[in-house]
Amino acid sequence: MTSPTIQALLSELGVQLADYQGDAIHSISPIDGKPLASLRADSASEVQARIAKAHAAYLQWRSVPAPRRGELVRLFGEELRTHKAALGQLVTMEAGKILQEGLGEVQEMIDICDFAVGLSRQLYGLTIASERPGHRMMEQWHPVGVVGVISAFNFPVAVWAWNAALALVCGDSVVWKPSEKTPLTAIATHALFMKAVSRFGSDAPAGLAELIIGGRDSGAQMVEDKRIALVSATGSTRMGKQVAEVCARRLTRSILELGGNNAMIVAPSADLEMAVRAITFSAVGTAGQRCTTLRRLFVHDSVYDTLVPRLKKIYAGLPVGNPLEKSTLVGPLIDAGSYDAMQSSLAVAKSEQGQVFGGERVAVTGCEAAYYVRPSLVEMPTQTTSMHHETFAPIMYIVRYSDLDQAIDWNNEVPQGLSSSIFTTDMREAERFVSATGSDCGIANVNIGPSGAEIGGAFGGEKDTGGGRESGSDAWKAYMRRTTNTFNYSHALPLAQGISFDI
Repeated sequence: MTSPTIQALLSELGVQLADYQGDAIHSISPIDGKPLASLRADSASEVQARIAKAHAAYLQWRSVPAPRRGELVRLFGEELRTHKAALGQLVTMEAGKILQEGLGEVQEMIDICDFAVGLSRQLYGLTIASERPGHRMMEQWHPVGVVGVISAFNFPVAVWAWNAALALVCGDSVVWKPSEKTPLTAIATHALFMKAVSRFGSDAPAGLAELIIGGRDSGAQMVEDKRIALVSATGSTRMGKQVAEVCARRLTRSILELGGNNAMIVAPSADLEMAVRAITFSAVGTAGQRCTTLRRLFVHDSVYDTLVPRLKKIYAGLPVGNPLEKSTLVGPLIDAGSYDAMQSSLAVAKSEQGQVFGGERVAVTGCEAAYYVRPSLVEMPTQTTSMHHETFAPIMYIVRYSDLDQAIDWNNEVPQGLSSSIFTTDMREAERFVSATGSDCGIANVNIGPSGAEIGGAFGGEKDTGGGRESGSDAWKAYMRRTTNTFNYSHALPLAQGISFDI
């Protein structure tokens, strides 16, 4: 059974929940630990059928002109604008992030739709000078095929939109396996997309966007299927390595968005007012459950004793509670497993002479079965081995530094390489941090935190983060295949490199 609130939201979003009800997948709200809905899971044969349907759709969709494909994405963006409030609230109820972040996630979907619509008229190739007289060379980009998307609970809809909006304008079809922790937001998003398809008309073939509800086995089946031309997977490094192995074995592409262990350096010249705001949002937003969450803070000796006590005071007063309430800034952890992992990491930090501030469970009236915590600051004597591990919870380790080279080395020392930042008004320090000898992350910011990426820039990281890039810039090229063409318009057949081959 579902609560009237969830039923009303889903109805507003166009979901016929009866089509999905079962007893295999249970959506549990992290707000109060109570069930939202129980759903069926797709069988292996149903997963296979959905992939087959998507492949058939791709064979038709690739011939539709790209600007026309962009029109479908534009209509989807309109549906998101119309239903932003309802979908944002559903994200909050199922994923636990505060309402402002839930609404922000839907806005991110709208933004990538706008980006993709413009892109649909800018899938440019190249004209290349040929060394052979009477010849012309060029590059074209063509659709790659079926794009398989595996998304995580913390951004249950935006990450799919990053992939789907680009894939669709590039001429691909999409098969989506969302996290089993957040199936309702995926079902609602799919329903909104189908509204756009209905408005778009017959140019959109059946199966253009398929949704798979299931667990790990369903995702594994997708990754193994040879009809999936590109796998875009978001999740843990452990999961990403498994996906990469399978994709490598069958020589197919992957976009991997995996773990992050992000750092900020606060230099002597930093604007501390700005830094405090950036640190707090980056460290506690989404209750520390972002891949771009600030997890390591390196503070110069000269400002340490000013900054850290102020952060402790702010942390002590952060409003922790029901994320649907406007005053709340920190919502719940997703489940008990996340809480246990947080407590385990804090215990390890204490054993390494870390001074732990916060981290305790917080009682929220009416939500006793949920897992709310006070975000934690951990003052460490130096960067330790345990800090190399990402705990998906609001833990921020703080270490003093005196030399910028040391701080940059610490930034780069961990296996992950997603996001990083520095607060400084010294141009030399700023330029050094973003140079080839600075941060080794895919994202390196100056005077903003490591989280809160915009869709205009390609998103992703290096090392154990997987090397993938999604969203803006030229990330669209991952969803297409490149072909180089040479035209001979002369009456001769000269060979490249001046080779002589007379017959």
